[in-house]
Amino acid sequence: MIEEVSAGGVVVFKNTILLLRKFNGDWVLPKGRIEKGEDIRDTALREVLEESKVKAEIIKYIGMVHYTYKNIKRNEIVYKTVHWYLMKTNNMLAVPQKKEGFVEATFVHIDKVQELLKYEDERKIVNKALLFI
Repeated sequence: MIEEVSAGGVVVFKNTILLLRKFNGDWVLPKGRIEKGEDIRDTALREVLEESKVKAEIIKYIGMVHYTYKNIKRNEIVYKTVHWYLMKTNNMLAVPQKKEGFVEATFVHIDKVQELLKYEDERKIVNKALLFI
């Protein structure tokens, strides 16, 4: 089994949260793999910026989630850990990173986020983040 570590952000602007829509229609939070020698906090900020062009600042560490998935290309099971941070930004300008498969980057009202997010672990992280807002 392969182990992979990523970091991402629940990015807030007023009463909205940044979501990304993938080419297949799934709505997700911005996150990505830690690069060699990179700090987890720096990874989270970099991934938010790379995937959405949103410049954010970290408010608080929210927690981590674990899950497994199958890497189809290598036919391997991957055990993934994702570290999540609550972040804030000062505007709603967002641009999706198309080369990563994102077709939309937008801020969604907090009342609509749960119904849009594809993954249960991301819904739980958003619920946890909302406790700190």
